[in-house]
Amino acid sequence: MGPFPFRRKASPVRHLPARLPEHHRDVDAIARQCRRLVTQRAMVSATAAVVPLPGLDVLVDVGVLARMLEEINGAFGLTPMQIEQLEAGRRISVYRVLKSLGDSAVGRAVTRDVLALVVKHVATRLATRATVRYVPLAGQAMAATLSFAAIKYLGERHIRDCMTVANRVIDLN
Repeated sequence: MGPFPFRRKASPVRHLPARLPEHHRDVDAIARQCRRLVTQRAMVSATAAVVPLPGLDVLVDVGVLARMLEEINGAFGLTPMQIEQLEAGRRISVYRVLKSLGDSAVGRAVTRDVLALVVKHVATRLATRATVRYVPLAGQAMAATLSFAAIKYLGERHIRDCMTVANRVIDLN
């Protein structure tokens, strides 16, 4: 056993094939697995929000969000590298659908700019969380709830975007 007595839980999306789904039922199965991942990551975020150390929650949220978006993209076969490995016709279909989505993290490398784009949708919740967390007990519970809700919302929104891309590409091909 290493220096830490606990083992990290395996991600629910690790065993999924890393390619664009072929059928609508595959899209639904991947979405179910990704929703489990989102719930796990939202719990991590909520736990960090309870700890009254300034900045800790923000660091945890950024890390959780970046990794979660990458894993969801990967599960749907929509990372930039996976898209580039598609045959030309499918790749063009994916890029057309991605363009129609507009401001989405689907198919993009998760960078600081992409995270800022995603987080702007829940900025009010995160600002409220920063304010209430210093109220003993009730404030920490509220901060944890807001953190959980924000990550859950962002994850679910990203899953829906990925499902839209995958389903439209399946319909086009």
